Amino acid sequence: MFDKILIANRGEIALRVARTCREMGVPTVAVYSAADHDSAVVEFADEAVRIGPAAAKRSYLDAAAILAAAEITGADAIHPGYGFLSESPDFADACRAAGVTLIGPPADVMAELGDKQSARTLMAKAGLPLLPGSLDALEFDEAQALADRIGYPVIIKAVAGGGGRGMAVVHDGAEFARAYRDTRATARMLFGDSRVYVERYLDRARHVEVQVLCDSFGAGVHLGERDCSVQRRHQKLVEESPAPRLPDGLAARIGRSAVDGVLAAGYTGAGTVEFLLDSAGNYYFMEVNCRIQVEHPVTEMVTGIDLVAEQIRIAAGEPLAWTQDRIQPKGAAIECRINAENPAAGFAPTPARISEFTAPGGPFTRVDTHIRAGYSVPPDYDSLLAKVIVWAPDRDAAIARMNRALAEFRVGGERLCTTREFLLDVLDQPKFRAGTHTTALVEEMFEGTAPE
Repeated sequence: MFDKILIANRGEIALRVARTCREMGVPTVAVYSAADHDSAVVEFADEAVRIGPAAAKRSYLDAAAILAAAEITGADAIHPGYGFLSESPDFADACRAAGVTLIGPPADVMAELGDKQSARTLMAKAGLPLLPGSLDALEFDEAQALADRIGYPVIIKAVAGGGGRGMAVVHDGAEFARAYRDTRATARMLFGDSRVYVERYLDRARHVEVQVLCDSFGAGVHLGERDCSVQRRHQKLVEESPAPRLPDGLAARIGRSAVDGVLAAGYTGAGTVEFLLDSAGNYYFMEVNCRIQVEHPVTEMVTGIDLVAEQIRIAAGEPLAWTQDRIQPKGAAIECRINAENPAAGFAPTPARISEFTAPGGPFTRVDTHIRAGYSVPPDYDSLLAKVIVWAPDRDAAIARMNRALAEFRVGGERLCTTREFLLDVLDQPKFRAGTHTTALVEEMFEGTAPE
């Protein structure tokens, strides 16, 4: 086991990782920017090192500063959380060169799966189904010809994209040129890589992902699936496990496909394989996330497995403690993300000082958060304030429990808006309650067409 783990992140995920490390008896180092000097993880960790000003590029994205902090404190491993440097092959290479273990897959695997073009090619070879589209990055003439051939709507995606960014849906040929140009420009700005590809767009699809764990000895398992179809701007708001109303046997087939795909890539650690499902029950590979996910507590609640602890053990060279037959998810779990955003203003962020905060309690209710009364939400980072996660023996009971938990949740501050009320509205939608909702649910709600 590692002597000391540096947590190269902030907010709720940094605190969540630190808590597991303490349970495992591993000392931790928190790194923080000027904006996070009084954050919860700084107080909780055994040591803390300031790595730069508030701007992420000069702090949480500064690989040299993070590795210097590891050297100064004697940390022999780094947990990157999600976001920031968690899926950076260059950072993984830099950690290896510095003699520090990055808790995640090897740099070459991260690079192959982080590139949508190479990931799609690899998954196709492993037998995973793909939506009609290109395996290669396309110039404009090729891209439009392909779009015309496979039929609209199509989606233009950045090869290096992720997190719901760097993509555009095109509904007819007249829109294609502008969307292609804008997506390339966005990709260049966000990812430093303007390459894009085209694939068929599933309107009103379901977004289902599979949690996997793989060790360095060639063993891999899946821990069931999560439905993440409630989204705004292709970013998730509500996640649940198991995915409701899947055709018989489909969850098992998707799980096997996910494990086959990541083992073909030589994956190690915790990862997520994402799929789209159409109305006929067909599933299609989307992407692999080479890190812990925001929604990982949903899987932890139904399996009883601490995914961060498993990440750490695998990175330390231990074999998987689990075989597929031993993983038996029970009941249903739901996660709601409380963001500092105004849903009525297009989910615009509302950074503000928090004057009041009360977390819900009660049976089988978990709240992952870093906020407290008096905390100022900085404008420099993601707007996530807290994740409320509940478990119950079945989905209806889980929805009832989440309704109760969200009703108890209290967070206030001048000019602060959150997604709490909107999430209560989501839970009340007939399509959500019936488990027939798709990725179009939020759009339908704002169009005023009450889902049936």
